[in-house]
Amino acid sequence: MAFALATSAAAAGEVQVAVAANFAAPMTRIAEDFTAATGHTVKLSAGSTGKFYSQIVSGAPFEVLLAADDETPTRLVKEGHAVASSQFTYAVGRLALWSATPGLVDNKGAVLASGKFKHLAIANPKLAPYGVAAYEALKSLGLEGAVAPKVVLGESIAQTYQFVATGNAELGFVAVSQVTVPGKPATGSWWLVPPHLYTPIRQDAVLLKAGENNPASQALLLYLKRPQVRQLIASFGYS
Repeated sequence: MAFALATSAAAAGEVQVAVAANFAAPMTRIAEDFTAATGHTVKLSAGSTGKFYSQIVSGAPFEVLLAADDETPTRLVKEGHAVASSQFTYAVGRLALWSATPGLVDNKGAVLASGKFKHLAIANPKLAPYGVAAYEALKSLGLEGAVAPKVVLGESIAQTYQFVATGNAELGFVAVSQVTVPGKPATGSWWLVPPHLYTPIRQDAVLLKAGENNPASQALLLYLKRPQVRQLIASFGYS
Protein backbone atom coordinates (compact mmCIF):
# COMPACT_ATOMS: atom_id res chain seq x y z
CA MET A 1 0.00 0.00 0.00
CA ALA A 2 1.40 3.41 -0.93
CA PHE A 3 0.72 6.73 0.70
CA ALA A 4 1.41 9.64 -1.63
CA LEU A 5 1.69 13.32 -0.83
CA ALA A 6 -0.90 15.43 -2.60
CA THR A 7 1.69 17.89 -3.84
CA SER A 8 4.91 16.71 -5.40
CA ALA A 9 8.22 17.32 -3.67
CA ALA A 10 11.46 17.32 -5.60
CA ALA A 11 13.37 15.47 -2.87
CA ALA A 12 10.60 12.99 -2.10
CA GLY A 13 11.53 9.33 -2.20
CA GLU A 14 9.98 5.95 -1.50
CA VAL A 15 10.71 3.33 1.14
CA GLN A 16 9.67 -0.33 1.09
CA VAL A 17 8.79 -1.56 4.57
CA ALA A 18 8.25 -5.09 5.85
CA VAL A 19 6.04 -4.73 8.93
CA ALA A 20 5.02 -7.39 11.44
CA ALA A 21 1.31 -8.16 11.11
CA ASN A 22 0.51 -7.00 14.65
CA PHE A 23 1.83 -3.53 13.81
CA ALA A 24 0.09 -3.12 10.45
CA ALA A 25 -2.72 -0.86 11.70
CA PRO A 26 -0.49 1.56 13.64
CA MET A 27 2.03 1.63 10.80
CA THR A 28 -0.66 2.49 8.27
CA ARG A 29 -1.52 5.55 10.36
CA ILE A 30 2.15 6.43 10.87
CA ALA A 31 2.87 6.09 7.15
CA GLU A 32 0.13 8.54 6.28
CA ASP A 33 1.48 11.09 8.76
CA PHE A 34 5.06 10.49 7.62
CA THR A 35 4.15 11.16 4.00
CA ALA A 36 2.29 14.31 4.93
CA ALA A 37 5.28 15.54 6.93
CA THR A 38 8.09 14.60 4.54
CA GLY A 39 6.70 13.90 1.09
CA HIS A 40 8.26 10.42 1.10
CA THR A 41 5.94 7.58 0.15
CA VAL A 42 5.77 4.28 2.00
CA LYS A 43 5.04 0.86 0.57
CA LEU A 44 3.96 -1.50 3.33
CA SER A 45 3.99 -5.29 3.26
CA ALA A 46 2.52 -6.92 6.37
CA GLY A 47 3.19 -10.49 7.43
CA SER A 48 5.00 -12.80 9.82
CA THR A 49 8.49 -11.90 10.96
CA GLY A 50 9.74 -15.41 10.21
CA LYS A 51 8.63 -15.24 6.60
CA PHE A 52 10.13 -11.79 6.19
CA TYR A 53 13.46 -13.10 7.42
CA SER A 54 13.46 -15.80 4.74
CA GLN A 55 12.49 -13.30 2.04
CA ILE A 56 15.15 -10.78 3.08
CA VAL A 57 18.01 -13.28 3.07
CA SER A 58 16.77 -14.45 -0.33
CA GLY A 59 17.10 -10.94 -1.72
CA ALA A 60 13.67 -9.34 -1.27
CA PRO A 61 14.01 -5.56 -1.84
CA PHE A 62 12.71 -4.46 1.58
CA GLU A 63 14.57 -1.45 2.97
CA VAL A 64 13.22 -1.33 6.54
CA LEU A 65 12.05 -4.17 8.77
CA LEU A 66 9.67 -3.58 11.65
CA ALA A 67 9.84 -6.96 13.33
CA ALA A 68 7.69 -8.55 16.00
CA ASP A 69 10.80 -9.46 17.99
CA ASP A 70 14.34 -8.25 18.62
CA GLU A 71 16.03 -11.51 17.66
CA THR A 72 15.34 -11.38 13.92
CA PRO A 73 16.82 -7.89 13.39
CA THR A 74 19.85 -8.91 15.47
CA ARG A 75 20.28 -12.02 13.35
CA LEU A 76 20.02 -10.00 10.13
CA VAL A 77 22.70 -7.62 11.41
CA LYS A 78 25.04 -10.48 12.30
CA GLU A 79 24.53 -12.06 8.89
CA GLY A 80 25.26 -8.82 7.07
CA HIS A 81 21.75 -8.07 5.82
CA ALA A 82 21.10 -5.04 8.06
CA VAL A 83 22.87 -2.00 9.50
CA ALA A 84 23.87 -2.55 13.14
CA SER A 85 23.76 1.07 14.26
CA SER A 86 20.17 1.44 13.07
CA GLN A 87 18.51 -1.17 15.31
CA PHE A 88 16.20 0.02 18.09
CA THR A 89 13.05 -1.06 19.93
CA TYR A 90 10.05 0.78 18.52
CA ALA A 91 7.39 -0.98 20.62
CA VAL A 92 6.86 -3.62 23.29
CA GLY A 93 3.92 -5.80 22.37
CA ARG A 94 1.31 -7.17 24.74
CA LEU A 95 -0.62 -10.42 24.47
CA ALA A 96 -4.38 -10.83 24.79
CA LEU A 97 -6.73 -13.79 24.88
CA TRP A 98 -9.66 -12.71 22.71
CA SER A 99 -13.03 -14.01 21.58
CA ALA A 100 -15.47 -12.41 19.17
CA THR A 101 -18.22 -13.63 21.52
CA PRO A 102 -19.09 -11.18 24.32
CA GLY A 103 -18.74 -12.69 27.78
CA LEU A 104 -16.86 -15.82 26.72
CA VAL A 105 -13.47 -14.63 27.95
CA ASP A 106 -13.44 -13.50 31.58
CA ASN A 107 -11.08 -10.98 33.13
CA LYS A 108 -8.86 -13.72 34.56
CA GLY A 109 -8.60 -16.01 31.54
CA ALA A 110 -10.29 -18.84 33.42
CA VAL A 111 -11.98 -19.98 30.21
CA LEU A 112 -8.68 -21.62 29.20
CA ALA A 113 -8.92 -24.10 32.05
CA SER A 114 -12.67 -24.62 31.68
CA GLY A 115 -12.41 -26.54 28.43
CA LYS A 116 -15.58 -24.81 27.19
CA PHE A 117 -14.29 -24.24 23.69
CA LYS A 118 -13.39 -26.35 20.67
CA HIS A 119 -10.62 -24.33 19.07
CA LEU A 120 -7.88 -22.04 20.34
CA ALA A 121 -6.06 -20.00 17.69
CA ILE A 122 -2.35 -19.31 18.13
CA ALA A 123 0.16 -17.84 15.69
CA ASN A 124 2.72 -20.37 14.50
CA PRO A 125 5.65 -19.98 16.94
CA LYS A 126 8.09 -20.91 14.16
CA LEU A 127 7.06 -17.79 12.26
CA ALA A 128 5.50 -15.37 14.73
CA PRO A 129 6.92 -14.14 18.07
CA TYR A 130 3.39 -13.68 19.43
CA GLY A 131 2.94 -17.41 19.00
CA VAL A 132 6.06 -18.00 21.09
CA ALA A 133 4.64 -15.71 23.77
CA ALA A 134 1.29 -17.54 23.70
CA TYR A 135 2.94 -20.91 24.32
CA GLU A 136 5.06 -19.41 27.09
CA ALA A 137 1.89 -18.11 28.76
CA LEU A 138 0.18 -21.49 28.46
CA LYS A 139 3.22 -23.21 29.93
CA SER A 140 3.33 -20.72 32.81
CA LEU A 141 -0.34 -21.50 33.49
CA GLY A 142 0.26 -25.25 33.30
CA LEU A 143 -2.23 -25.58 30.45
CA GLU A 144 -0.04 -26.28 27.43
CA GLY A 145 -0.83 -30.00 27.36
CA ALA A 146 -4.51 -29.60 28.15
CA VAL A 147 -5.26 -27.25 25.27
CA ALA A 148 -2.90 -28.86 22.72
CA PRO A 149 -5.63 -30.89 20.94
CA LYS A 150 -7.66 -27.71 20.41
CA VAL A 151 -4.93 -25.49 18.98
CA VAL A 152 -5.18 -24.20 15.41
CA LEU A 153 -2.12 -22.38 14.07
CA GLY A 154 -2.17 -19.20 12.02
CA GLU A 155 0.70 -18.24 9.74
CA SER A 156 0.77 -14.79 11.33
CA ILE A 157 -0.95 -12.93 14.14
CA ALA A 158 -3.21 -11.40 11.46
CA GLN A 159 -4.44 -14.82 10.33
CA THR A 160 -4.82 -15.89 13.95
CA TYR A 161 -7.05 -12.86 14.54
CA GLN A 162 -9.11 -13.77 11.47
CA PHE A 163 -9.66 -17.31 12.75
CA VAL A 164 -11.28 -15.84 15.85
CA ALA A 165 -13.09 -12.97 14.11
CA THR A 166 -14.78 -15.37 11.69
CA GLY A 167 -15.74 -17.86 14.40
CA ASN A 168 -13.50 -20.64 13.10
CA ALA A 169 -11.94 -20.57 16.57
CA GLU A 170 -13.92 -19.52 19.65
CA LEU A 171 -10.90 -17.79 21.14
CA GLY A 172 -7.27 -17.09 20.43
CA PHE A 173 -4.11 -15.35 21.54
CA VAL A 174 -3.72 -12.09 19.63
CA ALA A 175 -1.89 -8.79 19.98
CA VAL A 176 -3.54 -6.21 22.22
CA SER A 177 -3.13 -3.76 19.34
CA GLN A 178 -5.64 -5.82 17.34
CA VAL A 179 -8.42 -5.40 19.89
CA THR A 180 -7.74 -1.86 21.12
CA VAL A 181 -7.91 0.36 18.05
CA PRO A 182 -8.00 4.07 18.99
CA GLY A 183 -11.41 5.60 18.44
CA LYS A 184 -13.17 2.26 18.08
CA PRO A 185 -14.91 0.26 20.82
CA ALA A 186 -13.46 -3.17 21.57
CA THR A 187 -15.57 -6.05 20.29
CA GLY A 188 -16.23 -9.42 21.88
CA SER A 189 -14.43 -10.22 25.13
CA TRP A 190 -10.76 -10.36 26.04
CA TRP A 191 -8.22 -10.84 28.79
CA LEU A 192 -4.98 -8.91 29.01
CA VAL A 193 -2.45 -11.70 29.64
CA PRO A 194 -0.25 -10.69 32.60
CA PRO A 195 3.22 -9.81 31.26
CA HIS A 196 5.00 -11.98 33.82
CA LEU A 197 3.63 -15.06 32.06
CA TYR A 198 5.76 -14.57 28.94
CA THR A 199 9.03 -13.02 27.80
CA PRO A 200 8.59 -9.32 26.89
CA ILE A 201 7.78 -8.95 23.20
CA ARG A 202 10.39 -6.38 22.25
CA GLN A 203 9.77 -5.32 18.68
CA ASP A 204 12.82 -3.90 16.91
CA ALA A 205 13.20 -1.84 13.77
CA VAL A 206 16.27 -2.06 11.58
CA LEU A 207 17.57 -0.52 8.38
CA LEU A 208 18.22 -3.23 5.82
CA LYS A 209 21.17 -3.12 3.45
CA ALA A 210 18.87 -2.42 0.50
CA GLY A 211 17.84 0.86 2.12
CA GLU A 212 21.24 1.92 3.44
CA ASN A 213 21.64 4.69 0.86
CA ASN A 214 17.98 5.69 0.67
CA PRO A 215 17.26 8.98 2.52
CA ALA A 216 13.58 8.02 2.75
CA SER A 217 14.42 4.84 4.68
CA GLN A 218 16.61 6.72 7.13
CA ALA A 219 14.00 9.45 7.54
CA LEU A 220 11.31 6.90 8.40
CA LEU A 221 13.40 5.34 11.17
CA LEU A 222 14.06 8.78 12.64
CA TYR A 223 10.36 9.60 12.38
CA LEU A 224 9.43 6.53 14.42
CA LYS A 225 11.40 7.97 17.35
CA ARG A 226 9.41 11.20 17.51
CA PRO A 227 7.48 11.71 20.78
CA GLN A 228 4.13 12.12 19.01
CA VAL A 229 4.69 8.89 17.10
CA ARG A 230 5.56 7.01 20.27
CA GLN A 231 2.34 8.35 21.81
CA LEU A 232 0.40 7.04 18.83
CA ILE A 233 2.05 3.63 19.19
CA ALA A 234 1.11 3.56 22.89
CA SER A 235 -2.51 4.37 22.01
CA PHE A 236 -2.69 1.04 20.17
CA GLY A 237 -1.92 -0.85 23.37
CA TYR A 238 1.87 -1.17 23.18
CA SER A 239 3.94 -0.48 26.28
